[in-house]
Amino acid sequence: MRAARVLLLLGVVLLACMPRTSMRAQEPNVSLEPRPHFRTAVRLTTVNVTVTDADGRLVRDLPRERFEVFEDGEPQPLTQFTSDRVPVSLGVLLDASDSMHGRRIVEARGAIEHFVTDLLASSDEYALIAFNHQQQLLADWTADRALAPAMLSSIRPWGATAIYDALMTAIPMAATRHNERAALLVVSDGADTASDTGLRDLRSALLRSDVFVYAIGIDSADRRAINAPVNASTLAQITDQSGGSTRVVHDMSEVRSALERIAEELNSQYLMGYNSPRGADGKYHSIRVRVKGGGFRVRARNGYIG
Repeated sequence: MRAARVLLLLGVVLLACMPRTSMRAQEPNVSLEPRPHFRTAVRLTTVNVTVTDADGRLVRDLPRERFEVFEDGEPQPLTQFTSDRVPVSLGVLLDASDSMHGRRIVEARGAIEHFVTDLLASSDEYALIAFNHQQQLLADWTADRALAPAMLSSIRPWGATAIYDALMTAIPMAATRHNERAALLVVSDGADTASDTGLRDLRSALLRSDVFVYAIGIDSADRRAINAPVNASTLAQITDQSGGSTRVVHDMSEVRSALERIAEELNSQYLMGYNSPRGADGKYHSIRVRVKGGGFRVRARNGYIG
């Protein structure tokens, strides 16, 4: 009996000392070597270009050979070019802060409704965002023009103005758009007073996207004291680097004509692209577009972050 106990104990000890790998002989052989990652060294960089003459008139139908594109000062051969109208996805951001109360919001809603339903092409899509110190998505990307009146009529002005936050919220929407061009349009009667986003962070986010931005600033003489006046130079810092523009109007009746000018620009732009050798390097690269001869003025985004 004693001998049997000794043999049993010896067997337990031997089992405990066996290598653990012998207990996992049936498991698949899994390699722990890291998998290689491949990343292309060439990326397509697209640029929306607006050309005007010395009198500010839009210039259309210039041939491809009239354009020169430079990245970091080096000429880039164009791999894509069209002067035909390319469908656009347009995000409309309407200020719904307290200062837009009364006649202002009524006229702004009417002007935007006209813009969306009458001036955009049938192939375009739009999204609607109302903002004060918060953002409210009224309509995600849609081509249904009938949605606009009902969505706009639901806006009730209140609160402070956070333009930077609204734009920062809208930029990622470009990733889900259905058209090649992506633009944002902000209509506001005041300066930013409530954003958590800083101007520098917003500009950096735009450099990481292909979105171009338009702004209409309403600087009316009957501005309510509750809001700070429009800061046109700050809006221009946002719009101009993207290839868009800022327009300051001094009466609500001018908003409609400003929107008509933007619609005309969207109908008259060139879209071009080139293969950048920079890759996704996380660095800033400048872009300059030039038209050879004629004294034309060119507006396009001035750079990007890879």
